Amino acid sequence: MAVKKGSEVAEPAPPGGATSADRHGLLEHSREFLDFFWDIAKPQQQTRLEATEKLLTYLRARPEEGSEMKYALKRLITGLGVGREAARPCYSVALAQLLQSFEDIPLCSILEQVQEKYELHTVKKAMIRPALFANLFGVLALFQSGRLVKDQKALMKSVKLLQVLSHHHNHLQGQPMQALVDILSEVPEAMFEEILPKILKADLNVVLSSPKHLELFLLASQKVPAKLESLMGPVDLFTDENIPRLVNVLKSAAPSVKKENKLPNVALDLLRLALKEDKFLWFWKEVVEQGLLTKPSWPTSFLCFRLLGTALPLLSKEQLQLVMQGDLARHFGEHMVTAKLSHQSKFVSEMSEYVGTFLEGCQDDPERQLLVLVAFSSITNQGLPVMPTFWRVTRFLSPQALQDYVAWLQDMCLQPSLDSLIDFSTVNQKRVQDASFNTPERATFRLRKWIVHRLVSLLDTLHLEKEEALVEQVARFCLFHSFFKTKKPTSQIPETKQQFSFPVDSRTREFFTSAFFSLLQILSTKFRHIPDQAQGGQPWIYRLVQLADTLLNHSRNVAIVTPFTTQQRQAWDQMLETLKELEACSSEAKATAFQHLLLLVGIHLFKSPTESCDLLGDIQTCIKKSMGEKTRRSRSKAISSQEPPWVEVMVEILLSLLSQPSNLMRQVARSVFGHICSHLTPRALQLILNVLNPEENQDEDDAVVVTDDSDEKQLKDAEDDGSDSKEENSESEVDSEGEESEEEERDEHVDPGFRQQLMEVLQAGKALGEVDSEEDEEELSDEAMMALDESLSSLFAEQRLRLQARRDEKNKLQKEKALRRDFQIRVLDLIEVLVTRQPENPLILELLEPLLNIIRNSMRSSSSSSKQEQDLLHKTARIFMQHLCRARHYCHDMGHCAAALHTQVERLVRQAGQQADSSVALYYFNASLYLLRVLKGNATKKHMLESQQCQGAGPNHGPEDTSPQTASCLDLDLVTPVYLAALSSFLTKRNSPLTVPMFLSLFSRYPVICKNLLPVLVQRMAGSTRARQQAQACLLLQKTLSARELRGCFEDPEWEQLIGQVLAKVTENLCTLGEAQSRSEHQKQLSSLELLNTLFKMIHHEKLTVDLTTLLGVLRGQQQSLQQSLQQGEHSSGSSRLYDLYWQAMKMLGVQRPKVEKKDTKAVPNVSESPISMKRKKKGFLPETKKRKKRKLEEATPEEGATPKGATPVATGGDQPPSTGKKRKRMKAKVLAQPQGDGTPAAKSPGPDTLTLSPSTPAKTPELQKKSRKLSQVNGNTPVSPTEPSGEKQHLKSLSEKGISGKSPQSALSRKKARLSLVRSPSLFQSGGRKKKLLRQQLKTP
Repeated sequence: MAVKKGSEVAEPAPPGGATSADRHGLLEHSREFLDFFWDIAKPQQQTRLEATEKLLTYLRARPEEGSEMKYALKRLITGLGVGREAARPCYSVALAQLLQSFEDIPLCSILEQVQEKYELHTVKKAMIRPALFANLFGVLALFQSGRLVKDQKALMKSVKLLQVLSHHHNHLQGQPMQALVDILSEVPEAMFEEILPKILKADLNVVLSSPKHLELFLLASQKVPAKLESLMGPVDLFTDENIPRLVNVLKSAAPSVKKENKLPNVALDLLRLALKEDKFLWFWKEVVEQGLLTKPSWPTSFLCFRLLGTALPLLSKEQLQLVMQGDLARHFGEHMVTAKLSHQSKFVSEMSEYVGTFLEGCQDDPERQLLVLVAFSSITNQGLPVMPTFWRVTRFLSPQALQDYVAWLQDMCLQPSLDSLIDFSTVNQKRVQDASFNTPERATFRLRKWIVHRLVSLLDTLHLEKEEALVEQVARFCLFHSFFKTKKPTSQIPETKQQFSFPVDSRTREFFTSAFFSLLQILSTKFRHIPDQAQGGQPWIYRLVQLADTLLNHSRNVAIVTPFTTQQRQAWDQMLETLKELEACSSEAKATAFQHLLLLVGIHLFKSPTESCDLLGDIQTCIKKSMGEKTRRSRSKAISSQEPPWVEVMVEILLSLLSQPSNLMRQVARSVFGHICSHLTPRALQLILNVLNPEENQDEDDAVVVTDDSDEKQLKDAEDDGSDSKEENSESEVDSEGEESEEEERDEHVDPGFRQQLMEVLQAGKALGEVDSEEDEEELSDEAMMALDESLSSLFAEQRLRLQARRDEKNKLQKEKALRRDFQIRVLDLIEVLVTRQPENPLILELLEPLLNIIRNSMRSSSSSSKQEQDLLHKTARIFMQHLCRARHYCHDMGHCAAALHTQVERLVRQAGQQADSSVALYYFNASLYLLRVLKGNATKKHMLESQQCQGAGPNHGPEDTSPQTASCLDLDLVTPVYLAALSSFLTKRNSPLTVPMFLSLFSRYPVICKNLLPVLVQRMAGSTRARQQAQACLLLQKTLSARELRGCFEDPEWEQLIGQVLAKVTENLCTLGEAQSRSEHQKQLSSLELLNTLFKMIHHEKLTVDLTTLLGVLRGQQQSLQQSLQQGEHSSGSSRLYDLYWQAMKMLGVQRPKVEKKDTKAVPNVSESPISMKRKKKGFLPETKKRKKRKLEEATPEEGATPKGATPVATGGDQPPSTGKKRKRMKAKVLAQPQGDGTPAAKSPGPDTLTLSPSTPAKTPELQKKSRKLSQVNGNTPVSPTEPSGEKQHLKSLSEKGISGKSPQSALSRKKARLSLVRSPSLFQSGGRKKKLLRQQLKTP
């Protein structure tokens, strides 16, 4: 990179030669200044902008005639023609910014420098392309600076240069002419008139030869029409002779904007010129429809579509009618139908932007708005409009245009005018379909289906307060034509004035019905935050029920499509009476929920009279009992022991509503259940759980029949749209897949019965004979062969029917399973409402095991499960973990069933240990913890306050009574054995589903149970247990012993005894340190060392008295094996970690880790050895200067005086530079790491984090004082060798008793000498040229 940078920075010498001053100025440029040019060429836009701004700031602070400005201009001009094409525009923009900031720089000089640098006549052929682009970007830089249009001389030179560049079309395409047009569009008229004769030839053939020449001509006709007329005379582009050339120009301009997705400027200018000269109709008909649309390509089609969208705001009403009724509208519809959904260039989104801009810009002209929207809605494919039913542009309609559009939709639905539509059929439809297939009835049905959905979708864009009348109009229209029909028109009912011109069949009624309930869904969800109330404070659904009652009472004029029976009419009347009663207490939330439920079921009476009639009766009974229950209770002030049965009936009703695929029903069920869940009984809850129990649902039929209307709709849509090409392709693919699956089934599942029947038929026809016999074949006559063929065909036909029946049965079972899963997902809404709104309800405890069963069964089949199974699993797990186990509130007053809860805890823990997957076991274990929380009751806060008070009293005082047993229903004698057995199983079984985080969660929440389980952990961490389980026990102990909650459960003697036991077990594990033969043993050693370091920290923090002599001996004994294991690379992934943990523990014991020297560290030269011979030999030959210096060093070495063997030579020259603080710290650390005379590494004395050891008696960790800390920091720590004699240890002990354990026993003079030798020693810390310089200074020193 450095070489490349240097090559790009270096510039060729100027013609006159570079002076020494210029070279000196160039060398003085800072690295920061040079980096600006590298950042300018980077692809990140923000980096480029910042670099350009920094460069300008840097240049403003310096004189304009300085070397920096000259170098910046040269560098930027050079960058215009670099090899990286992405960097050229970056340099061009930076040069433009520079010229804009420094206006004293003449543009002509810059243009001359560019032309001189990239001379087109002398440049080599290989460099012609960069030179062309350099000239082009140089002109663009002058133009972007904003100064070019003001400098006539520079402008003329630039125009001339662009004309020269325009001849190199192979490299630059039409970019020079485009730049010329852009420049001339901003030039003043006077200057334009002067330049025009030089750039535009007075030849119409040249003008119509390319888009850029035509664009230049159109620009001149706009700015200087008089000059253009004097130059070329009167020119009329819109003639019949010019049509082919105009079409060719537009077709060639279309691909040029393929990436920009915009209309070419030449097309827009032609459109404006046609409007100006009143030739638009001719232009649109001759050039666009009959020219461009003749065998159009995709770029040409998109040019026409963009021309249409751009022309909308510019056209009058008559012109809009012509454009929207022509061939281009039909071509747009064909594109909408035939374009693939995944195709990135589908034009519907871009056309929506054009139409939205048009509608937003003509708010004061509703007629034009209505005309365009109706025109797009009239583009149909065999009666079906191509635009989507939900179109966001309708939000820009004015109120009057919206009202007129709704009226047009209703009129087209009632009396469709098929002749006014722009209808078409695709090429595939014409080829495949019969002429009699596309009938007016079919087109009418497709049109009405779209219109109904468009009417409903319009409500999403309306404001309820502003457009209340329009909402009511649409709702009345959908309600009337869904369930009623006109017998005799009347003025009281506006919907009876118009009747259907084509009769309405049952399928159309179904679409009206589904649209009506979608409308109810919109009114209930879209305006949820805004009260969905009409005038008078009544909900919209209530007003629709009143309208339906009015229509029922006008039996002379209106007839219901499905007449009510007497019983159904009575149910309707009783519903209205109940609604009036609920209005009296409408202030209550429960009354509002019941009212909404009653209204919804009542309106469903028109859709499904039989089912809704029964539901209405049950709902009214439940409402009366629930609303009267509060009054009776308030009077008697006594709660009956048995809940009223109306809750169970209401739950069954809600389950039946949830069985229907209606989102509105789902919301209403959630709302109503939220108000009645406080009255829930065990039997009512069991009704919900029966639906969620997968095992019972597989064996028994559900009490609720799940309905699904989607299949019927799909079948009807397939019948209707089966002729389309896409559907035919999909059907053929399905058929081929069906044949393949049939063959696979035939191969995989061979029916023995079918095989036996086949053998019998062949034997009866005498087709089976011996292999060597040829007489049997001759004996078969033609009649026998025909009979055999008939028998075989009938047999295979029966087998095919059996396979089809088997396949249909399989599909039916899969469909039923999918419906059941959907139903269970919807029923989980009720469980979620119960858990969130009634967390203290005792019935919550009945949900644990059913939810766990769902999770277990769903995870068993998770490998081959569908999306529904995954949704059911995720929703159940979310309810169980977030809303149940982690809820802030829980059940209270459970003393009467404490025994049952203890039994359930035992069962859940046992089931957790029996699972095959640990993820499933986690849910069971969390359920047991939730039950422990329930049993613990309200004592949790009290216990926490007690523990906090005990901790505040002092570290040596434990809480008086840490057990919550006296304040809750939790019986530790029953619970502890359960978790003890689970822990023993976890530490003994090979593949246990229980995990360490489960027990950590138990120990952190219930430290009293943890105290009782610690002996098992201590026992299992060593001995005959598997190494993997021992590692898990060590990990559990490490995480548990450091918990603050557990420490409060122990007295000081008990705690010290526990720590001692754990240390003994750790010592036993570490006897084989470094001798691991498997990964599990290696993990056990890692966990043991981590536990040991945790114990050391606790001992030091709590100042415990523990004997560590045996442990130290074990660790010293295993040092050699651990070192060998590290060198051999056994278990290399964790060997370094094990080694680090080992020396971390040894450091806590006062033993310092030896410094490992690098392999390339150079040894200290002795007196007998030459310092040159000790150096590592380098490859290659040394220069002669180096060799002479080395000979001088050999001659001067004896003059230094004799140096003791093994000592470090000391430089005594006074020219040695003083050492910095950082170097002093490094040198100090290296001195401490030097090996001692016996080869044993030195170690630090006991510091703040080390433990003082005694061979005879155990010692406590001494309290550290500020003075000793300062001494240890200033003087260094005392080296303590692991193998030094006991006398030195006794000396250290006496020093520690005197309170100066952190002070070094060395004298001040020896420490000073050591520091001096460290500072002046060149062989330890210096290398390369620095070391040789120090050696030379030593030689010169007398």
